[in-house]
This record gives sequence, C-alpha cells and structure tokens, in this order.
Amino acid sequence: MVVEIRPITDADWPDLWPIIEAVTRAGETYTYPLNMTEAQARAMWMPPAPGGTLIAIEDGLVLGAAKIIPNQQGNGAHVANGSFMVGAGARGRGVARSLGEAALAFARNAGFKSMQFNAVVETNTVAVGLWKKLGFEIVGTVPEAFDHPVHGLVGLHVMHRKL
Repeated sequence: MVVEIRPITDADWPDLWPIIEAVTRAGETYTYPLNMTEAQARAMWMPPAPGGTLIAIEDGLVLGAAKIIPNQQGNGAHVANGSFMVGAGARGRGVARSLGEAALAFARNAGFKSMQFNAVVETNTVAVGLWKKLGFEIVGTVPEAFDHPVHGLVGLHVMHRKL
C-alpha cells in the first residue's frame, strides 16, 4: 500500500472531520476548544491561498492532514505555520513524517521563507522528536501554557526552521 499526499478537496472533508474531532476532543495536543464544531474545524482546516491543506490517503482512506497558513499577517506573512493530525489507526507508520515533508515543500513552493509551530505541547514527545528530525529547533517554551488532561499544566514549545 502506498500513501498518497495531495491537496484536500471538498469531497475529502467528511473523512477528515472524524480525525480532527477525535484529536480535538482528546485535548492532549491542540489548544482548540474541546467542543469545537465541525463548521469551526472546516473553517480552520480549509484555508484560502497562499495556505492549503494536504491529506494523506491510502486505499481511499484519509489517514491524516497537514494545514499550512501564514503564521502572521503583513510583515510576518513570509513565515508559514503548520498544523498536523493523523488518525489513531495510522500512527507510527510514517504518515506524519510524509505529511511534514510535503508541508515543508508546499510552504517553500508557496514562497514562505520559514515555518514556525506556535504551540507544540512538550509532552507530545513523538511530535517534538519528528519536528527535530525534520530540522526544527525549539526556540522557546512557554511554561505551563497548556492544561493537559493527564499531566496538568505543561509547556508549549515554539519550534522553527528556515526553508
């Protein structure tokens, strides 16, 4: 089986929403409201250009997604921001790495000069390790900025890399 990475279409949304909903409701890795609605999620995960969402598909099933948007407006719009989610059944198979590599290429091709993650939960060691392998550095940690449902107050890393 081969995982395909491609831009999302409207027809893909119904298969991506359950992944976003499960990750959001778990409350362990995103600062999203735990009761985020599908409409709110769709508005966030279907951004206009120069941003975009890439999905990972295998045998017609959506495994995960990467959203790339400008991190800031105006004079900060040359820095991309990325968000990544992988369904529970696809974790540990290299899907996030493939999405990460594709997102970096997408951002570079869209004219971004670097990519920044604003809120990587420090207890999400799998994500922190992957982003380091892909060239990101922790440039700072905001202490106790995330209320983890298991670990309590933990830090949020800001991670960055040039493109």
